Amino acid sequence: MFAVHLMAFYFTKLKEDQIKTVDRFLYHMRLSNETLLDIMARFQAEMQKGLGKDTNPTASVKMLPTFVRAIPDGSENGEFLSLDLGGSKFRVLKVQVSEEGKQNVQMESQYYPTPNEIIRGPGSELFEYVADCLADFMKSKGLMHKKLPLGLTFSFPCTQTKLEEDIDVDILALVNDTVGTMMTCAYDDPHCEVGVILGTGTNACYMEDMSNIDLVEGDEGRMCINTEWGAFGDDGALEDIRTEFDRDLDLGSLNPGKQLFEKMISGLYLGELVRLILLKMARAGLLFGGKRSSSLHTKGKIETRHVAAMEKYKEGLANTREILTDLGLEPSEADCIAVQHVCTIVSFRSANLCAAALAAILTRLRENKKLARLRTTVGVDGTLYKIHPQYPKRLHKVVRRLVPNCDVRFLLSESGSTKGAAMVTAVASRVQAQRKQIDRVLALFRLTREQLVGVRDKMRVELEYGLKKDTHPLATVKMLPTYVCGMPDGTEKGKFLALDLGGTNFRVLLVKIRSGRRSVRMYNKIFAIPLEIMQGTGEELFDHIVQCIADFLDYMGLKGAQLPLGFTFSFPCRQTSIDKGALVEWTKGFKATDCEGEDVVDMLREAIKRRNEFDLDIVAVVNDTVGTMMTCAYEDPNCEIGLIAGTGSNMCYMEEMRNIELVEGDQGKMCINTEWGGFGDNGCIDDIRTQYDKEVDEGSLNPGKQRYEKMTSGMYLGEIVRQILIDLTKQGLLFRGQISERLRTRGIFETKFLSQIESDRLALLQVRGILQQLGLDSTCEDSIVVKEVCGAVSRRAAQLCGAGMAAIVEKRRQDQGLEHLRITVGVDGTLYKLHPHFSSILQETVKELAPQCDVTFMLSEDGSGKGAALITAVAKRLQQAQKEN
Repeated sequence: MFAVHLMAFYFTKLKEDQIKTVDRFLYHMRLSNETLLDIMARFQAEMQKGLGKDTNPTASVKMLPTFVRAIPDGSENGEFLSLDLGGSKFRVLKVQVSEEGKQNVQMESQYYPTPNEIIRGPGSELFEYVADCLADFMKSKGLMHKKLPLGLTFSFPCTQTKLEEDIDVDILALVNDTVGTMMTCAYDDPHCEVGVILGTGTNACYMEDMSNIDLVEGDEGRMCINTEWGAFGDDGALEDIRTEFDRDLDLGSLNPGKQLFEKMISGLYLGELVRLILLKMARAGLLFGGKRSSSLHTKGKIETRHVAAMEKYKEGLANTREILTDLGLEPSEADCIAVQHVCTIVSFRSANLCAAALAAILTRLRENKKLARLRTTVGVDGTLYKIHPQYPKRLHKVVRRLVPNCDVRFLLSESGSTKGAAMVTAVASRVQAQRKQIDRVLALFRLTREQLVGVRDKMRVELEYGLKKDTHPLATVKMLPTYVCGMPDGTEKGKFLALDLGGTNFRVLLVKIRSGRRSVRMYNKIFAIPLEIMQGTGEELFDHIVQCIADFLDYMGLKGAQLPLGFTFSFPCRQTSIDKGALVEWTKGFKATDCEGEDVVDMLREAIKRRNEFDLDIVAVVNDTVGTMMTCAYEDPNCEIGLIAGTGSNMCYMEEMRNIELVEGDQGKMCINTEWGGFGDNGCIDDIRTQYDKEVDEGSLNPGKQRYEKMTSGMYLGEIVRQILIDLTKQGLLFRGQISERLRTRGIFETKFLSQIESDRLALLQVRGILQQLGLDSTCEDSIVVKEVCGAVSRRAAQLCGAGMAAIVEKRRQDQGLEHLRITVGVDGTLYKLHPHFSSILQETVKELAPQCDVTFMLSEDGSGKGAALITAVAKRLQQAQKEN
């Protein structure tokens, strides 16, 4: 018994001594946590260098764009061909993806030899040979009558320009084996966005944000980057880490000074590193009693499979003795323990270095997504990872230690390079088919120049119809006279009240105008109009308005003052004088009874009488569009047009009295409120209305009415987008084909979301955030499509608005008999002010369709409040002038 204990003690002591000896000898190969974090930071810097256009040429880590833009989403299906070219033989496969709705992959394959003379001969001969083998395979599988998409795995560094590079097959994808690995794993796990090869060679790829890739046009979405990380350190960045053994190995290699990181990690080199270490230790008398065999002196005699065998848990020592004996050596027990420990240190360093670079990639992914914690999957392939008994465990442990804020799953790839090529092809095929369907939808919103000219000319016809007595009753553009006949001249002064009713909020304002300095000061209070009052009786609505006025006068201490008042009433009105306006019809959700056809000024006066507390001098009933024009005209006398591009859409302008057949008199000008939202209600623009416009119209409060407004105004654009998103989702092109309850809800997609989504400063991540608020769980690709849909809808709205405006400015130019017109348009409305592109597209369209008009657009400040006061002031001034005359 004592002898057994003594033996065990001796063996343990021997093991400890040998391990200490090796540890001292290979001290530089042991990497501390600090060193690994430092290597991780260096690799991050190299990645950044490789992605930059100016720094890429000198970067050692090349960060090659692969033009693979999406990972599998599970909807891929069909038959694909795959070629795997990367060694002494190549493989042709037929891959069947997802039959009968089941997510599975079936493969049939055949190997073909690649003769040496073809490998070393001209490239054209190699690809002719490949094409012949492919034809043979297709014949043997009865595929000659089919044109199948093909993916080619080409496991060498490639600078790609796009994904198709042709035999009578559709070559959809040229794939690197690392990318193939990621795609294979992503088919099984949609969280997979990194691929790593740990075999004869080593490499990694991952999904990078397009906005960070300077080498490729475009900022939207993501693209897989093939890092080619094997060359990390070729610029000297790892010199302090490399040992004498790494330098000896490099000098004896086929490519000295190249792929230095790979030479410290990959299966092609680990066995050779072990051989060089054992040789030096033997020379130093630390192994084999200082004896060396000819095999130990021969390059390549120790392979990575030997290293893996020596590190096996139980049989490792026996394997070590056998391998060393085969090398012509006579190892002692102590030698076997030492050699096994050398293998451990070399392979552990490999796993450590790989973990540091992988941790850098995972950190980059987490930072790109702006997450505190990342959940992701790494797809792995390669013989080193598969056959080495300890390697995976070590790699996983170190990665998790280096990036504690990443939850990483490692997924072993099955036949990654070939199945992966088929998956890339399947994804490219799906994306191509989806792109065609999406483009068909978006094409409906792309207006040609001819179509826009058509809109401009039809609008011009409708404007003329509205002005003429005979055609006015049938005109869709109502061309309502406003009886505003003068513009501010700077002499206006005094205190004025203004009321502003145009939506769910009602404002009362006190406006003080000073002459000379053209200064306006305003005080206002906002009151809510509850839904039950908006949709109750007319009497209840006007009593509520008067209650709000009384509260304001109290608040301002003006109870007894009889001030001139301008009433901004932002609904279509037929006016017979400046202070008389009959409501044509309610819009914007108002439905108060007994109002349509009635004079709104009379209704307001009646309500003031009923209250019997104060009296007001109601001078003018004003439309907000006219108020917008007047506000800008106060600053710029050239302003003769007002435009509202907000919740609603409307336009007014100063027309020659001689053209207005509805009003007596030929002298001077009068402002016309076009109410152009009704343009097209007679079907004249049906050729450009889409099924989505029709759906929005049918679901609105006023079907068949305000068709132009429903294509151009903020109240409806979000709803058009929602209808398109529902259709694309039904076709399986968005949100994995799942229509959420929120997406079914009318009005959920407000126009403000369009403005946010289309902002150039907004990354796709933030777009996804907005969609998540709407209950839409979107992928990166979904976000790109949503952004495109928003862009198409808002662009068309701005162009249609521009075409309408071009009709007006051209009319003004021709009416004045001018070769060239200079005019200012006063603009208000959230769509114009807040949308990132609406204003510029509108302006471009006007310029293109009315080239002889020089149009300046001026933002209005509070047209409905300040504008109403100015109209009242001008009306008072003109009344005074008439009295004096």
